[in-house]
Amino acid sequence: MATGQDTVQITSDILNVDDAVKKVTSPTSGAISLFIGTTRNNFDGKEVIRLEYDAYIPMAEKEIKKICQVMRQRWEVEHIAVFHRIGHVPISESSVIIAVSSPHRKASLEAVQYCIDTLKATVPIWKKEMYAEGEGTWKENKECVWAASAVSSSAVTAAASTSSA
Repeated sequence: MATGQDTVQITSDILNVDDAVKKVTSPTSGAISLFIGTTRNNFDGKEVIRLEYDAYIPMAEKEIKKICQVMRQRWEVEHIAVFHRIGHVPISESSVIIAVSSPHRKASLEAVQYCIDTLKATVPIWKKEMYAEGEGTWKENKECVWAASAVSSSAVTAAASTSSA
């Protein structure tokens, strides 16, 4: 397993790509791969004016660190930086930045993909879309493992209620 620096930051401050890149830059790495998730202005035909994120920070940081450990086991990566914003995130601003350095591009590209997919599925960070019409909706990531089990539990409960009626 490769050793290096893992930087995990959950903050209400504006995220800075240059800061993430500086955290993972190394003279022994030939690649730095990035993922930057930004707020778009629409969803499902509705005008989005901002996102609002909330998190259980101690658990979110712990889960992101677990993701970093798995990345190190699966790929030869040097440094990892995962920044996630909480609070209000206006249109076009970054809500998440993931940077990974490695000696060769394939490892860093695959590790970044794994990181964002797993983060969305397992880390307790919640997103609310705020619409121009004034209402907002808490969003459920389709990748989210606890949402899928909650839906399955609800379906089982509903089916049991219907069959016993």
